[in-house]
Amino acid sequence: MRLLRVIHSVNPAGGGPVEGLKQVSAALLAMGHRVEVASLDSPDAPGVADFPLPLHALGPGHGSYGYTPGYAPWLTTHAHAFDAVVVEGVWQYHSFGTWRSLSGHDTPYFVYPHGMLDPWFKRQYPLKHLKKWLYWPWAEYRVLRDARALLFTCERERELARDSFSYYRCHERVVSFGTAPPPGEPTRQREQFLAAHPCLRDRRLLLFFGRVHEKKGVDLLLRAWAQVSAAAGYDDHLVIAGPAAPALLAELQGLAAGLGVTQRVTWTGLLQGELKWGAMHAADVFVLPSHQENFGVAVVEALACGVPVLISDQVNIYREIAQDGAGLVAADTVAGTVDLLNRWRELSEPAREVMRARAVACFQKRYEIRRVAAQFVETLRESGVAA
Repeated sequence: MRLLRVIHSVNPAGGGPVEGLKQVSAALLAMGHRVEVASLDSPDAPGVADFPLPLHALGPGHGSYGYTPGYAPWLTTHAHAFDAVVVEGVWQYHSFGTWRSLSGHDTPYFVYPHGMLDPWFKRQYPLKHLKKWLYWPWAEYRVLRDARALLFTCERERELARDSFSYYRCHERVVSFGTAPPPGEPTRQREQFLAAHPCLRDRRLLLFFGRVHEKKGVDLLLRAWAQVSAAAGYDDHLVIAGPAAPALLAELQGLAAGLGVTQRVTWTGLLQGELKWGAMHAADVFVLPSHQENFGVAVVEALACGVPVLISDQVNIYREIAQDGAGLVAADTVAGTVDLLNRWRELSEPAREVMRARAVACFQKRYEIRRVAAQFVETLRESGVAA
């Protein structure tokens, strides 16, 4: 099967969708399929030079929308070389440009919304939603309507998408996202991370890993951490690992100082490669009290490392996590996050070991990349794509 995957940007700071694209594509290549990627990046943009797949960087796109005049003509010219085109995300020009090129074309296209149809955005950003609503009838509605299928990464995402916009019309399929088993040697990676952050050695670590954004609930985590870590004899340490806009980072670090937890929180910034996996392997537990999380690649990566997860019920795969006993779930509030931290603190070590084993089993059953890639290919074939 010859596939073109289209994404706004391959910058690794984009988080889960970029990482998921790379992981699934690597598995598809191993299965004998051909995968190329097109983005609206300029050739010198972050992530382009070392991108691990054949990449057509067709930008630079204009503004956050990424309007790129040459993208649609390029796709029209090259579409015949592919059995299908897969669009990663919506609301930017790479999705509308794909519709402009392929609506009525013999080459079908599929769309991963990646949570961008979640009604949380409508509630949180009403003015932005109004702008999207004005844009919806003549652009994104048509993108979704004419796609061979929308590919949702879990059932919860599909349910939520139906509540964002009226006149919602599309063909829906659920095909899980996932990641490869952790690469490298865990002990060496853990040691490399601890050598970079020696103050964390011999501490039990709670790890937040991901893009530091207001929707991720880091403020809730800090407020809950101030309550729980104040308990006598409690010596665990919170690690917040991920990129953040300077203004938000200053605001959150100011909050930590005001709560009196500065000495019990370490901010590492973006971690990649060995340091990323070292942080995962060094963690006792992973925590994400997000207000909205479509899938959570970092959640799945933690499971793959045998690290239980403490997540909010706004992480769309929370049902699967709870069903498999791979972590704990609560509301995306300060009280809910306090509950998560306290329930974990009160677990005995044997109970934690059981949860670690269940975390690995959950990953292998649901999110291991070869299983995910095979499901993806079967979904495309069932939708009429011939290799």
